[in-house]
Amino acid sequence: MKGQINVKTENIFPVIKKFLYSDHEIFLREIVSNAVDASQKLKTLSSLGQVKGELGDLTIDVIVDKKAKTLKVIDRGIGMSKEEVEKYITQIAFSGAEEFLENFKGKSEAEANALIGHFGLGFFSSFMVSKQVEIFTKSYQDTPAVHWTCDGDTEYSIEDYDKKDRGTEIVMHISEDCEEFLEESKILSLLKKYCKFMPIPIRFGKEKVWVDSETEKDKDGNPKRVEKEQDRIINDTNPLWKRKPNELKDEDYNKFYHDLYPMNFEDPLFHIHLNVDYPFNLTGILYFPKVKRNIDPTLEKIQLYCNQVFVTDSVEGVVPQYMMLLRGVLDSPDIPLNVSRSYLQSDSNVKKISSHISKKVADKLEEISKNDREDFLKKWDDLKVFIEYGMLSDEKFYERMEKVYQLKNTDGEFFNFEDYKKKIEPLQTDKNKTLIYLYAKNTDEQYAYIKAAKDKGYDVLLMDGILDSHFINMLEQKFSGARFVRIDSDVINKIIEKDEKIPSKLSEEETKKIKELFEQNLDTKKFTTQTDSLEETTQPVTITQNEFMRRMKEMSEIGGGGMMGLYGDMPESYNLVINTNHPLIWDILQSNDIEHQKEVISQLKDLALLSHGLLKGEELDEFIKRSTKIIK
Repeated sequence: MKGQINVKTENIFPVIKKFLYSDHEIFLREIVSNAVDASQKLKTLSSLGQVKGELGDLTIDVIVDKKAKTLKVIDRGIGMSKEEVEKYITQIAFSGAEEFLENFKGKSEAEANALIGHFGLGFFSSFMVSKQVEIFTKSYQDTPAVHWTCDGDTEYSIEDYDKKDRGTEIVMHISEDCEEFLEESKILSLLKKYCKFMPIPIRFGKEKVWVDSETEKDKDGNPKRVEKEQDRIINDTNPLWKRKPNELKDEDYNKFYHDLYPMNFEDPLFHIHLNVDYPFNLTGILYFPKVKRNIDPTLEKIQLYCNQVFVTDSVEGVVPQYMMLLRGVLDSPDIPLNVSRSYLQSDSNVKKISSHISKKVADKLEEISKNDREDFLKKWDDLKVFIEYGMLSDEKFYERMEKVYQLKNTDGEFFNFEDYKKKIEPLQTDKNKTLIYLYAKNTDEQYAYIKAAKDKGYDVLLMDGILDSHFINMLEQKFSGARFVRIDSDVINKIIEKDEKIPSKLSEEETKKIKELFEQNLDTKKFTTQTDSLEETTQPVTITQNEFMRRMKEMSEIGGGGMMGLYGDMPESYNLVINTNHPLIWDILQSNDIEHQKEVISQLKDLALLSHGLLKGEELDEFIKRSTKIIK
């Protein structure tokens, strides 16, 4: 018998072959998913007493025949009668799974919900890679087997067939331009990508494994390791996220993490096991990886599954942007997908799921910060990036993390916002009653600046994270009457300016002269010279950098539009601050030896540059030579 596929859109096959799915490789997931559906349906009917006898082995076989140029997917599931083939295959977009769910609603919903296909188009994805597709199928009911074939247009043939076993065999005759799908390695990689957690076993050829011999012993009397060939089963039908948390140990979670991300050799910090069945269905495991300075969420992604079928690792919309730093799996039949199951569509369920994930993550962070503070602080450097990203992105998350976030000072001590404010308020308030939060980015490079602050009894925070420039900006808006200033943005007397002033030992004319002498030996495009009357013990020359300009530049480098982009293009600029009260400055003015003046000025300038990490290349070489000469 011949017939015509019932479609309501002209030229449907070119659309299916080119546009229905974002990637041709998806066809294998769809065909195997249909085989899983058929097997799940059979198990459901059996549980309802509507299938007689034993179900037998339901393992699905995927077989490549490179010589015949075919790829087969064989299941031992529910099968189809001739009428069902004509109904479900020849009427595109009619969903057999949806009708099945409707028919059995209320009888065994838990099992019925395990059915994957909801679109009626999955089977036709096979034509993206095939010049001809055949179906050999026999229903679990007592009806003749059927052979259906189609060459990729709207005409098909269907006839009775001599098939004794229940189930369906899909034979795809691979097109010449798609022969990559006849390579065993290619099919194996696709099965591992899309099918490794499907709920019905999937067999793909044989594999060699090393096992202990049952008969042979080595010289020590231990069983010999021998190579054995066995069936290659692709998938774990009962993945970790489907199991009960009280049955699992940290070792189980860590092993699963490394199975998901085999190139990540470090254990995660901790995990969250999700299990929600109302008002939506969501299971999964989320991991906090060690990220510290790496905030690239594209390296390893959260994987999204629909009833154990891999859908995508582009989970934007389901997971808030800042939580893309997490790793793991999410599995939900309630996340709406388009016909190809490849793109997420926004709806109320997705928003609820996203909010729930945010809440569970915040709950976990609050829990470990309260119950095991010591362990929490050990992990702080890795958690900090994630928490800052969340607080910058989501006001609700900020409110949850206000008491969790830790400010760390250069002595390695930790404080929450409130406690740190109490600590610094007595001393670090300037003459305008502004509370000054001092911070450093690198304790080694900025040691001299930190020491100068500590000598005055001040405390200095360590803000060395990649997001800290953005985070500090936000905190300044949140903390009323406060300002964050990096320790090298000015001399400490100017950063926290008090009412008392230190008089200068130089006259106005002498101050002008010393400034001119330094400017003669300085790149005025990069450096601005200024004079200040500071304590005699303060360095004679100090390099500083304007807080606002430097922060804007840093923020632009890690992302920031508008004016920030303009600041990012501006060249680096620094201030060279001369302490007019230092004895060496007075000695320079008193000297009549012009060469000696130049040498001392160059040495003081280079020492200041060196302490700021700015002395490099030829200038560093000259400094070393000059230093050697002075020592001699």
